[in-house]
Amino acid sequence: MTKPTYFLAIDNGTQSVRAMIFDQFGALIAKSKVDIEPYFSTQPGWAEQEAEYFWSSLCEACQNLWPMLDFPVEDIRGVSITTQRATAVPMDADHKPVRPAITYMDQRQVDTKPQLGAVESALMTLIKAKSFVDQVHQQAEASWMAQEEPELWDKVDKFLLLSGYQTYRLTGQYTDAIASQVGYVPFDFKELGWAAASDWKWRAVPITAEMLPELKPAGEILGHISPEAAEQSGIPAGLPVISSGSDKACEVLGTGCLDAETGSLSYGTMATLNITSDKYLEAIAYHPAYPGVIPGSFNVEVMVERGYWMVNWFKQQFGLREQTMADKTGVAPEVLFDDLLKAVPAGSMGLTLQPYWGTGTNSAGPEAKGAILGFSDVHTRAHMYRAMIEGLTYALREGKELLEKRSGKSLSRLVVSGGGSQSNQIMQITADVFGMPVERPHTYEASGLGAAIATAVGTGTHPDFDTAVALMTHVADRFEPVPANQKIYNDLYNKVYKRMYGQLKPSYEAIKSIIGV
Repeated sequence: MTKPTYFLAIDNGTQSVRAMIFDQFGALIAKSKVDIEPYFSTQPGWAEQEAEYFWSSLCEACQNLWPMLDFPVEDIRGVSITTQRATAVPMDADHKPVRPAITYMDQRQVDTKPQLGAVESALMTLIKAKSFVDQVHQQAEASWMAQEEPELWDKVDKFLLLSGYQTYRLTGQYTDAIASQVGYVPFDFKELGWAAASDWKWRAVPITAEMLPELKPAGEILGHISPEAAEQSGIPAGLPVISSGSDKACEVLGTGCLDAETGSLSYGTMATLNITSDKYLEAIAYHPAYPGVIPGSFNVEVMVERGYWMVNWFKQQFGLREQTMADKTGVAPEVLFDDLLKAVPAGSMGLTLQPYWGTGTNSAGPEAKGAILGFSDVHTRAHMYRAMIEGLTYALREGKELLEKRSGKSLSRLVVSGGGSQSNQIMQITADVFGMPVERPHTYEASGLGAAIATAVGTGTHPDFDTAVALMTHVADRFEPVPANQKIYNDLYNKVYKRMYGQLKPSYEAIKSIIGV
């Protein structure tokens, strides 16, 4: 019998840090999870977290993992880390964060315009890109720091994303994965590298080339575990740290979605739908395709910001009964929420929810807000919960149609991963709303599996990504649409949901003009 080969995958998500061991066939051997506070907020709209907190949580997750293993840690071949996207960590010359990390949920921005040349500005206006360029400048964390905290900005020596920070803590080197570059940094999404010196991005944000880490494609070595990191985390010193990608990029890889006809649905804090393309393609104009883990590939994405984060919100605001029962029985509250879904028929008796509680989604504008339409005296909190799940799925179906229009290819397969995919009820709703079969992989820890796949390639365990994906990803369950439910959802989607944003947009704009947000 072939001796098992093991890989350590670390997933620093929004609500937890997980340390996982996978084998060469993609089996999840052991997992340790440390729940974290996503952010703290000292002012409205701010969302920050201490970078040291992320690191100490990573170390705690690893230290909790080792007692679970029935083999020595020295048998682990390599490690890769995948993290939440677009969380910025500015570092000083002493290799310390100059301030708390600014997470991707932060909403602060500046009201200035980037300093473009006259010709460049005219060109951007001509190709209708000026508003996007302004948006990059205004929402960039570096722009805000330079203007609002100039004394701290002057101390910035390195400007990292969370992936680069955790890689530095693991290796002592300023390196990062190409496929982790999602954020307001001067990255060329078409060329998959730092932008050329002439690129407008260097004038949109105050970051200099010297502030940025060296980028490496997935499968290459970012560095090796330093003695200090080994002491704190328990990861063997000298173990190679392999480049992979962001949590969403790794999730796409971990679900085996490698082409434009296979959709990867992620039911996590941010709900997304991705396809993989070997050509650069924007689902929405000037909203970039992100780098895929496989070198040279692109993930074309539509998203619902704060997607399944809404389940946590519902638990906090309306889930006292389930939380109390969970505390008594040891069952997760989210499992008990399935009873709410079972208690309500498809379509939630007409209650229809538009899940724009982030900053808009797909083709919606920044003024968009959430809405619930169709309340009557027959509705209960169970109807509200089911309508919430249905609304998220409607939004992702809308994204599917947008992706198909942009790519010119119809999706023939849908694979669902993330925490929400553990629910059979949610999987069935997905099949019914999309009107097509949906598959659930053998593990919902698809981001961790994607990182393990990159490690398997980087350590030479598998010769290439195609082979690794074929051997390490497996379908566990398949859900077929129920025709009667499919018809109800199709009618509600086309006749109610798709019309809501256009009809409510004037009200959203009025709300913004009245209260300012």
